[in-house]
Amino acid sequence: METSRPVWDRFVRFFHWTVVSCVFLNYFVFEAGEWPHQWAGYLATGFVVARIGWGFIGSRHARFSDFFPTPSRLTQHLRAVRMGQPVHHWGHNPLGALMMLALMSVVLTLGFTGWLQGTDAFFGEEWLQDLHRYLANSLMTLVGLHATSALIMGRVERTRLVKAMVTGVKERY
Repeated sequence: METSRPVWDRFVRFFHWTVVSCVFLNYFVFEAGEWPHQWAGYLATGFVVARIGWGFIGSRHARFSDFFPTPSRLTQHLRAVRMGQPVHHWGHNPLGALMMLALMSVVLTLGFTGWLQGTDAFFGEEWLQDLHRYLANSLMTLVGLHATSALIMGRVERTRLVKAMVTGVKERY
């Protein structure tokens, strides 16, 4: 049985940690509406757009075709986990893929709503500011769920998931 494999290429890892940094800085350090906050948001949004492109032309496990969470893949995965027999996935498992797509969608929507707030048509619109704040809080909830799930699923699937996002090599133990 194969125990390790290069999975996450340099771009995927750089994308991941860049977006993590931007989200952390924007939520905990930078003042909302100030230029560092705006540019960190634009950087995160740009990286998500680039990651979407990489999902079509990137390395094997970076491609959406390798992990897209179809209903049947999700059902099979959940059934196997519930039965205590999770199937090993070298790339994203179906729930991890669903989370990745949700996180990227929220980051894109945050970037869009943030950008809209700087336009003449929407400047100072309270509903848009509220939506942006709600999305930011939702993102942080998803981030917490993502991190917790990575730790739990790493144990359940006996895989070093966090280490893989640093080294690029996914190891089974």
